[in-house]
Amino acid sequence: MVELDKSISFDGRDIRLKVGLLAPQAGGSVLIESGDTAVLVTATRSQGREGIDFLPLLVDYEERLYAAGRIPGGFLRREGRPPEKVTLTSRLIDRPLRPLFPQWLRDDIQIVATTLSLDEQVPPDVLAVTGASIAVCIAGIPFNGPMAAVRVGLVGDDFIINPTYKEIEMGDLDLIVAGSPEGVIMVEAGANQLPEQDIIEAIDFGYEAVRDLIAAQQELMAEMGIQLVEETPPEVDPTLENFIRDRATESIKGVLSKYEQDKSARDASLDEIKASLTEAIAQLPEEDAIRVAAAENSKALGNTFKALTKQLMRRQIIEEGIRVDGRKLDEVRPVSCRVGILPSRVHGTGLFNRGLTQVLSACTLGTPGDAQDLGDDLNPEDTKRYLHHYNFPPFSVGETKPMRAPGRREIGHGALAERAIVPVLPPKETFPYVLRVVSEVLSSNGSTSMGSVCGSTLALMDAGVPISKPVSGAAMGLIKEGSEVRILTDIQGIEDFLGDMDFKVAGTDTGITALQMDMKINGLSMDVIAQAIEQARPARLHILEKMLAAIDKPRTELSPFAPRLLTIKIDQELIGLVIGPGGKTIKSITEETGAKIDIEDDGTITVSAIDGEKAKRAISIIQGMTRKLNEGDVYVGRVTRLIPIGAFVEVLPGKEGMIHISQLADYRVGKVEDEVAVGDEVIVKVREIDGKGRINLTRLGIHPDQAAAARSAAAT
Repeated sequence: MVELDKSISFDGRDIRLKVGLLAPQAGGSVLIESGDTAVLVTATRSQGREGIDFLPLLVDYEERLYAAGRIPGGFLRREGRPPEKVTLTSRLIDRPLRPLFPQWLRDDIQIVATTLSLDEQVPPDVLAVTGASIAVCIAGIPFNGPMAAVRVGLVGDDFIINPTYKEIEMGDLDLIVAGSPEGVIMVEAGANQLPEQDIIEAIDFGYEAVRDLIAAQQELMAEMGIQLVEETPPEVDPTLENFIRDRATESIKGVLSKYEQDKSARDASLDEIKASLTEAIAQLPEEDAIRVAAAENSKALGNTFKALTKQLMRRQIIEEGIRVDGRKLDEVRPVSCRVGILPSRVHGTGLFNRGLTQVLSACTLGTPGDAQDLGDDLNPEDTKRYLHHYNFPPFSVGETKPMRAPGRREIGHGALAERAIVPVLPPKETFPYVLRVVSEVLSSNGSTSMGSVCGSTLALMDAGVPISKPVSGAAMGLIKEGSEVRILTDIQGIEDFLGDMDFKVAGTDTGITALQMDMKINGLSMDVIAQAIEQARPARLHILEKMLAAIDKPRTELSPFAPRLLTIKIDQELIGLVIGPGGKTIKSITEETGAKIDIEDDGTITVSAIDGEKAKRAISIIQGMTRKLNEGDVYVGRVTRLIPIGAFVEVLPGKEGMIHISQLADYRVGKVEDEVAVGDEVIVKVREIDGKGRINLTRLGIHPDQAAAARSAAAT
């Protein structure tokens, strides 16, 4: 392939495309660059496997630490298990790409995006999304693209396309918009309680830039003489489909119109209809075309039945405006909330129910040392203070399957809930705890990620975390048939499964904190997106009202089993003194008090213990060690040990000085033991601090007023 370079510029920032330079044996490849960030994206297609009835698309995002001039940690000194950010970026590429492949395609397709260089200014994720579209087009894979993505930031009152890491951190918005020529196809956002109208304007602003990137891809394809592939779908014999449609349509309609049925009853009724079809086909002669078609493809009956159910459910919503559970299009399922349902050893709990969806969230308060280390990925953030984990066990949908490590879906839902709640967390300076919330999905019938947001807000408030405002969330759906569009509030499982959109909106009564929109169609107009965002607001506020009825503000008292944190700040030069050689000093303080001690590079020391008195004792020791003594200061001390030439006295916690035998009394002392014993309380004055920092004490020349002041200070 001939090498070709192309540059796209908007808002003073360039994106450079290099084709034909790297990975010549991949189906399609592109090196996409901005600043010093460079991502290689490849797309490869293999012949489909027998029995596959879905699109086997595999998207992998890879980070190499050499991209930032770093060597991996650990024994092996090479990249290992992908960090969470890598998994989330893989999902980010997959979500706008997947719906643009033809539904009939069954070939294996793999997209690999590898960050080869990172300037720690330009995030590589949106570059990888756009690069995936280019690689697929070059590979000649059937694709309803091109597709592109941009990031939108908000600094002050100005929207910025593809902001730097610093601009994202400074701003109130981190929004990713992906789109096709048909419209917006994916939205991912975290926001600092922005009004709905601001979010709508930001999405529109981003899609304008997306259109520029799509046009640039079309120009690139024209220069290379590449046209988008339009393969003919495989022919499908309609015999079996017509049989199922004739036999099952009225029965399925009857089930979908029984609005009083719950999910399990409806599923059981549909299973009965499908079983009757299987029995009817089995009674046909072996040579019958319908029986032959069902035998040749064991999944044909199930897939056709599902497609018919989808069509009938969608038609009912479009024509009658009524959903399968009898709700109106903008109606929320019944909501109930509870807090504190687990014993106080769990620092805070929230139970959120919406219809048949139930999420139990548990909050744990940790110490600064519990923060997650993000050292082995390319994210410039070093640590993470708020951790949100989401678990989806198989019993939540009445199934059985092996329990494995969290998958991409679990990681993605946890990250979405985390993004929704971070804007309302108290600052580290006023609430230094590390926070972990785990959301256990105990029952699922749609919108568990938003249930996780609601349950976790309840858990944080129950734990006494002083969040600025409670956060609620709702998932919006879409049914689009031709020009007819219906937006659904609070979608349940069947509406998500058979619908065209899953649009999750979370926020406070002030504004939006997180968005995530995924499509199953080729794109959506801004008018429909704006309508969905606006329709989500009353649903969020309704849910929020139910949450506040359970707990209207954060508790003022922490669980008795939560650690008590005390924080002081010392000179950075004294950090080594507190730690001691080989950590000896800090270890001794921990052993003596039972408290945990965390020291930051700026000299901030956080001491934690379940018993607050233990934390106070440790703080007292550290303050004593780091307090600067001056010659002439008078203290009440305790004799700690004796030597032939004098006695050692602890004048402050962890800080000792020596009284020479000649300074024990105003007369000649024969033996140190004649004057003092270990454990004695003595009044001493700092006589001298020598060049090595050694403290020399005396009992001589102390005025009675000084002694009285020292006793008073020791008593407090």
